[in-house]
Amino acid sequence: MDQRPIGVFDSGLGGLTALRELRKILPGEDLVYFGDTGRVPYGTKSREIILRYARQDVAFLRTFDPKAIVVACGTVSANALTELTAENDLPIFGVVGAAAQAAVEQTQNGQVGLIGTSASIRSGAYEREMARLNSAVTVTARACPLFVPLVENGRFRSGDRVVELVAREYLQPLQDAGVDTLVLGCTHYPLLAKAIGELMGPGVRLIDTGAVCADNAAKVLEEKDMLASREKGACRYFVSDSTEDFARLASIFLGEHMEGDVDRVDIERY
Repeated sequence: MDQRPIGVFDSGLGGLTALRELRKILPGEDLVYFGDTGRVPYGTKSREIILRYARQDVAFLRTFDPKAIVVACGTVSANALTELTAENDLPIFGVVGAAAQAAVEQTQNGQVGLIGTSASIRSGAYEREMARLNSAVTVTARACPLFVPLVENGRFRSGDRVVELVAREYLQPLQDAGVDTLVLGCTHYPLLAKAIGELMGPGVRLIDTGAVCADNAAKVLEEKDMLASREKGACRYFVSDSTEDFARLASIFLGEHMEGDVDRVDIERY
């Protein structure tokens, strides 16, 4: 047993979809969440900047002596996970491997769609992992740079004309390719799942990267006998910008009222 907390970070609020899943399957764990809301989005940044930001995020979370860190950010997972894993002596979980595994297992026709930030798509990380798992799978990838700012500003509901217009333009090439499985390669995207699902149709499976990452982390920690013994854990939240804006939107991402305090941190110190 290990009573230390699990650290979770993302460029903004999207990682709360992974934290939500962790709370569901590991209710006894203490969780520390950091959302880099002052520098969101990461997906438009260079790989060098993404790596620098990710190292600062990890350094901050390490001040809480976590037993593991969940990188609930597709952009960081695709561009910096190798370095973060090599530089830290604790389990680091990203979203790419778990999502690729789920997509390869669930596709029936071998046509997989992938949407993500510009930096995630540019990295080719998801495609490489799926090719390693099954070389017969064909991946059609599409960068969706407007999705994150839309979600961060509360624009994600089905029926929103702006969301539908943007989603239709982004998703048309995937529909044309005949994909039967679509990887939501950013943890912000599950909030758009209803709008995306309606456009893609009922025959297309959506892979929630945050959820599959959380499931994978839970399994590994259980195998390593690193789960906490308490019945109910607590959550602490930290951001690099307005705490008021975060608190207002966090409940939407969590799907329930957010419990716990939100504090602001100067992430440039780390």
